[in-house]
Amino acid sequence: MPMYQGESDPSLQALESHQDDILKRLYELKAAVDGLSKMIQTPDADLDVTNIIQASEPTALSASALDLNSVLGKDYGALKDIVVNANPTSPPLSLLVLHRLLCDHYKILSTVHTHSAVKNVPENLLKCFGEQTKTQPRHEYQLGFTLIWKNVPKTQMKFSVQRMCPIEGEGNIARFLFSLFGQKHNAVTSTLIDSWIDIATCQLKEGSSKEKAAVFRSMNSALGKSPWLVGNELTVADVVLWSVLQQTGGCSVPAPASVHRWMKACENLAPFSTALKLLK
Repeated sequence: MPMYQGESDPSLQALESHQDDILKRLYELKAAVDGLSKMIQTPDADLDVTNIIQASEPTALSASALDLNSVLGKDYGALKDIVVNANPTSPPLSLLVLHRLLCDHYKILSTVHTHSAVKNVPENLLKCFGEQTKTQPRHEYQLGFTLIWKNVPKTQMKFSVQRMCPIEGEGNIARFLFSLFGQKHNAVTSTLIDSWIDIATCQLKEGSSKEKAAVFRSMNSALGKSPWLVGNELTVADVVLWSVLQQTGGCSVPAPASVHRWMKACENLAPFSTALKLLK
């Protein structure tokens, strides 16, 4: 049964059809790559292909931390500090979820500040990282995470204030933060993840009701095949899609069954449920 009634723009229908075809082809390629990986047998080879196969498949968020120097560079004793500027009128829920997940991997010094030009920030946003009780010297932390509530049009992030331009946009920042978990994906899986993030930040967040309905259909199709948007493990695509759905209030129609089940699965995880409380 269609999710909305009435005549639709032929160009929009063509765009939706093209998008569905691309996603379908990507999933088919992913299945083919996974199938070929399982078929590889090299009993007489000197090269152990086990690690190669495993590295090309999505990996779960492990308890082992990534070497931050390999991503953020060496600061020779200085604490690596990620600084995020965000507008309190549109809290970046995905970044708050990722902050909580990062805290499970690293010793993080978390701080929240308010820019002098911003007035009346809600108390729950000021305490979005919990009670800020610094109990250890700064040099004993692995990573600093500073959130500044500021009147910015787009969420911004820097981790080297002196040497880099800001990364802008919640989706782009989420991509970067998720890379700190050290997950490895093959090219097809990475493309699927990027595609979902783009759909979330453009089509779902800023699109028309018809475009949003098309996203729900695509999500329902993908989630009918696996528990998460891209396979059997949580990825940054799930974090960003969930965040945008919460920020926009979803769609004008009820979520399809698979999407509803996925949203409940997200909210059963502590980082998501904690972030969700900020909207109440």
